[in-house]
Amino acid sequence: MKMIRFPDGITVPALGQGSWMMAEDASRRRDEIAALRAGLDLGLTLIDTAEMYADGESERLVGEAITGRRDEVFLVSKAFPQNASASRLPVACDDSLRRLGTDRLDLYLLHWRGRIPLAETVAAMEALVAAGKILRWGVSNFDPDDMAALIAAGGTTCATNQILYNLTRRGPELDLLPWLDRRGLPAMAYSPVEQGRLVTHPGLSAMARAKGVGAAQLALAWLLARDGILAIPKAGTVAHVRDNRAAADLRLDAEELAALDRLFPRPAKPVPLEML
Repeated sequence: MKMIRFPDGITVPALGQGSWMMAEDASRRRDEIAALRAGLDLGLTLIDTAEMYADGESERLVGEAITGRRDEVFLVSKAFPQNASASRLPVACDDSLRRLGTDRLDLYLLHWRGRIPLAETVAAMEALVAAGKILRWGVSNFDPDDMAALIAAGGTTCATNQILYNLTRRGPELDLLPWLDRRGLPAMAYSPVEQGRLVTHPGLSAMARAKGVGAAQLALAWLLARDGILAIPKAGTVAHVRDNRAAADLRLDAEELAALDRLFPRPAKPVPLEML
C-alpha cells in the first residue's frame, strides 16, 4: 500500500480508519469493533478518534478493538479547543489514554482552533511529548492563516493538519495543500466520501460502474492518488472495510482523473476552509 511520511520520518499507510459516529448505537458495537479489527488485518493500521466522538465512547470502542494489538496501531486522537490550555491539555490527554487503554498516543491533534493562545497549546503539546504520553502532535481544521499563526507561535514541530477534503471539497488545493506540501506536512482527509453522500452522485456512480467498482471506492482512489494525502474513512462493518481496502489497489489513469476533474471541478479562487 502507498505510504505517507510524517516530518519525523515515520511512515503510515495512506489509507487509515476513522471512527467519527462510531459508538453512538450500542446495537452496532460488535460490528464496529469487528470492522476496526478487520481493518488492522488488512493493513489499515492508522486509527483516528477524538474525545468529542460520542462523548468519549468512540475512544472506548477503539480501545476495545485494539486490545492485545496496540503495537500494530498508529493511534490518533484529538482534544477539544477548550482543553488546549497548559492546565487542561494534560488532563484531557490522560482521560483519552484511559479510555483507549493505552499509555501513549502516536499522534495528538488540536481538533480546531479555539481561544487558547496557540503558543500555550504548543508548549502543552511539547510537554506531553517530553513526558512520553504522545509521540507527535498536530492540528485539525486549520486554514492557511491558522497554520501561519501556529508556526509563528513556535509550532514548528506540528506533524499534520487533518481537514475536510474530498471530491466535493476541493478548496484546499488552491492554498492550504500547497502550503503544507512546501513544508513537508501531510494532510489527513476526513469524511473522504462526504459521509456517504458521494455514493449517490449520478456521474460518479456511472463512472464507477463503467470501471466495475463502487462509487465510494472511486472517490477514495482519487484521494489516494494525490501526494501527501492520508484518507481516514469510517467503516462500520467488515464488508465495508474490505471495500475501502480494495480502493487502495485501484489505479486511475490520466483520462479518468480528467473525467473526475470535469465532474468535480476545483473552485476558481480560494474559499474558506470548510468543516463538518
